[in-house]
Amino acid sequence: MKSTDSLSLSPHAAAAERRGFNTSLGRKLCAGAEAGLLPHLHVVIAERGGETVLESYGKGEDENWGRPIGEVTFGPETLHDLRSVTKSIVSLLYGIALERGEVPTLDTPVLELFPEYADLAVDPKRMERTVEHALTMSLGMEWDETRPYTDPENSEIAMEMAPDRYRYILERPLVGDPGTRWIYSGGATALVGEILQRGTGQKLADYARERLFSPLGITQFDWSIGRDGAYSPASGLRLVAPDLLKIGRLVLGNGIWQGREIVPEAWIRASLQPIIETSEGPGYGYFWFCGQVPVPALGGPTRWFAGFGNGGQRLWLCPKADVAAVIYSGNYNDWSAWIPPTRVWSEIILANLREA
Repeated sequence: MKSTDSLSLSPHAAAAERRGFNTSLGRKLCAGAEAGLLPHLHVVIAERGGETVLESYGKGEDENWGRPIGEVTFGPETLHDLRSVTKSIVSLLYGIALERGEVPTLDTPVLELFPEYADLAVDPKRMERTVEHALTMSLGMEWDETRPYTDPENSEIAMEMAPDRYRYILERPLVGDPGTRWIYSGGATALVGEILQRGTGQKLADYARERLFSPLGITQFDWSIGRDGAYSPASGLRLVAPDLLKIGRLVLGNGIWQGREIVPEAWIRASLQPIIETSEGPGYGYFWFCGQVPVPALGGPTRWFAGFGNGGQRLWLCPKADVAAVIYSGNYNDWSAWIPPTRVWSEIILANLREA
C-alpha cells in the first residue's frame, strides 16, 4: 500500500469489545487497506452507544471544494470536505427552522418564495413544484450531475458559473411530474438553502453555527462560497471527523443532545422515511439516503441511513445497532469511489458486530 494512503490505527479494541464488536475490528480495517481493497481512505471513525470503537487516520492527496491542496496528514482536528453530505446537514437545519416558524411548510410552491421570477410563475406546471419536492430531489426538472465536477456542463458547475444561480435552476426544462422521479440535483439543495436564508434572515453558516453547531460543541468548520457570494448548501461544508460523528449521534438520538432537543424528533423521523426510489438503489428521504444491509448479528437485513458525498465521503447510521460511522476519502470524481466506504461499513463495521 502506498504511504500516501496509509492509515494509523488508535487502540479501541477494549471499547469495541464492550460495545459488542469483534476485537479484531481495527486489524481488519488495516488489513483491507494494506491489501489494496480500501484505497484513498483518509479517516474512519465508528462509535456505538456514544463510545468510539474504531478510529483511524491516514494521509493522502486532498482537495478543498475541487481545489487541490496537496498531501495532508489527517487527524481528529483536520477539516475535510463533506461534499454532498452537506445536503443532509442542510436538511437538519430546515427541520430546526420549520419548527421555529422561520421557513415555509413543505407544501409551499418553490416559486412563491422567489417572487423575482414572476415570469416563470405564470406556468402552472412550474408552480406545482414544492419545497418537499426540492428536499426529495423530485422536482421533475432537468439536471445532470453524472458528468465529472471538472466538466462545465455538469449542472452544479454550470449553476456556479451562471450569472443568476436561482434563475438557472428554476428555468430548467420540465421533464416529469413532481414527486414521481428522483433526479440527483445540487440545484434542489441550493433552493432549499436560499429559502433557509430568506426565512431566517441569516447566512447559512451563521444559522448553522447558532442552531446546530454551537449546541453540539462544534467550533471548527468552514463553508465554501461561490464567486457570487452564495454559500454552497449542496457540497461546501468542511468538518473534522469527530464533529460529523456528533451529528450522526444526534440523528441516532432523534434530535436530542445531552438532554436537549436540537432538531425536532418529528423532523428526524420524517427525513429518514424513503419517500422516493433513487436511480442508485436506496430510497431517499429529505436529503438522506435510506437502505438495507445484511447484518447477521441483528438477524438479517437491517435499515441504514446515510449522507453520501463525492470522493467517498460518508456519514453512515444504523439505528437498530445504535452505530454511527464517518468515512472521509480522497477518490474525487471517480465512479468507483463508493466501493471502499461501502466495504468499510458493511464488511468491516457491521459484519463484526457479535451475535446478540
